[in-house]
Formats: sequence, C-alpha cells, structure tokens
Amino acid sequence: MRLVIMAKSPHLGRVKRRLGREIGDVASIRFYRSCLAHTALRLARDPRWRTVLAIDPDRDVAGRFSALPAGLACVKQGKGDLGRRMQRLFASLPPGPTLIVGSDIPALRPIHIAEAFARLGRADAVLGRAPDGGYWLIGLKRTPKVLAPFARIRWSGPHALADTLANLKGMRVAFAATLSDVDTAKELRLWRAHAGRFILPRAAPAARLI
Repeated sequence: MRLVIMAKSPHLGRVKRRLGREIGDVASIRFYRSCLAHTALRLARDPRWRTVLAIDPDRDVAGRFSALPAGLACVKQGKGDLGRRMQRLFASLPPGPTLIVGSDIPALRPIHIAEAFARLGRADAVLGRAPDGGYWLIGLKRTPKVLAPFARIRWSGPHALADTLANLKGMRVAFAATLSDVDTAKELRLWRAHAGRFILPRAAPAARLI
C-alpha cells in the first residue's frame, strides 16, 4: 500500500496565496511549512504503508525540505492540472492500493489513512469529502486496471467531488472521513480553536454503487 502526499515547494509566494492575502505572506508560508512537516512526520513513520512525497515544481524534487523524515521518497508531479498530475501518479507507481492526499490538512492523522485503506479494500475507489464540495483524499485499488476519474473536473470549486463521482459511475465508491484544508483566515482560526480534535468517519456502509 502506498500513500502519496502532494506538496508544493514551501517558498514565499508559491503556496497559500489566498491565505497570505488575509494574514500576510510570511505567516501563511510559516503555517504551510509547519503543516507539511507535521503531515509528513505523522504519516511517513507509519509502517502500514509506504509514503511518497510528490513535489511541484519538478525541479525541486532533488532538494530536501527541512523537518521532513530522512529517507522519505520524493517524486515529480509532472505537468498539467491537478487531475492530470494525480492520474500520472496513479499510473506510474508500483502495483497496489494507493491513496493521494494534500499537504495542507492540519487535522489529518494516521487513523484517517488507515480507515481509508480499509474502506478501499471493499471498493474500487475511496474519497474523503471536504466541506467546500471538493475532497482531500482519493484512493484507487488499481486492479485490474487504473481507473481514470479526472476528466472534465471543475477544480477549486463546489463541483469537484460531484464531477469525480460522475466519472466513477458504476464503480463501488467508499467514503472516508470529512476533513478540511486551510485556505482562509477564518478556517485557520477555526482550526486553532479546535486543534487536536479528529473528525472520524461516520458509521455508514463502507461502499456504495455509484
């Protein structure tokens, strides 16, 4: 089993620009660096899966980010929109169930990843909903073939999850926890107010036929 963390190089002005407009670029990049480091440290140490860091831009894949676990495998995301980059990762990694997550989800813990892998075991795909209509996690079993769920997705809006589910029609789709990334000052305040609390998966059927 493999877990892919998608990350942008944590450089000023490259990440969390919306958050930066509200709280300042320095505070925004400090939050992102901390979130990326803690996500990698929490998840890469778990022996139940192998963790890979997928980096954008590709030229930075040979670099080392501070506070990341030693020996963490790094790969290129490649060109194209988010869907093309995720599809490339699903297609290029060695066989086996694979999850892809973002690097800016401060509530994310190993328990969420373990639950997602467990649900993927009884489904063709697994998704972790986000409150804004998108999703923070997608996983594919990748057997007998790699599914292609990313055609015509309206990214960065309220339709990303619905569009992806439409592409998975006829497949067994499971749902993991609902978690949120942090893009605004309000979301950052809410996270700090509830830091340390988990949002666990609901006790719902593990999968359903879309």
